[in-house]
Amino acid sequence: MNGAHYHLVLNHLPIIIPIVGLLILIGGFAVKSEIVKRTAYCIFILGAITAFAAIATGEGAEHVVKQIEGISKSLIHEHEEKAEVFALLSYALGIGSIAALWSNWKKKLYANYIALAIVVYCLTVLYFGQQTGTTGGEIRHSEIR
Repeated sequence: MNGAHYHLVLNHLPIIIPIVGLLILIGGFAVKSEIVKRTAYCIFILGAITAFAAIATGEGAEHVVKQIEGISKSLIHEHEEKAEVFALLSYALGIGSIAALWSNWKKKLYANYIALAIVVYCLTVLYFGQQTGTTGGEIRHSEIR
């Protein structure tokens, strides 16, 4: 396995995991379950960890892909820029989820406000995740350019 392979194995997780977390968090509101909300926060934390792993393998993938004829270096650069922003936002979602988990666990009065903020923020993160995924796909998939 090379750097590109490792990146391809990991790169979908930081996008998919927050989608799952968002659905579970919304479900927690719907069924009024604090345990379900806590599960969602843990999923968001996992998403931040996978964002770190995807970024960590990106350089290795770049070195492999740059050797392939017909690959645009500008597309790689654009993807890298989007991925860095997405990763930082994912890390912030993970840190915010730690705060939300703590406030929920301690039954703070403002726990639901933090949960609502996490929902809104997650939508922002997912927007940037979509941008990152699309620019990454454009590197090798000319049919989506």
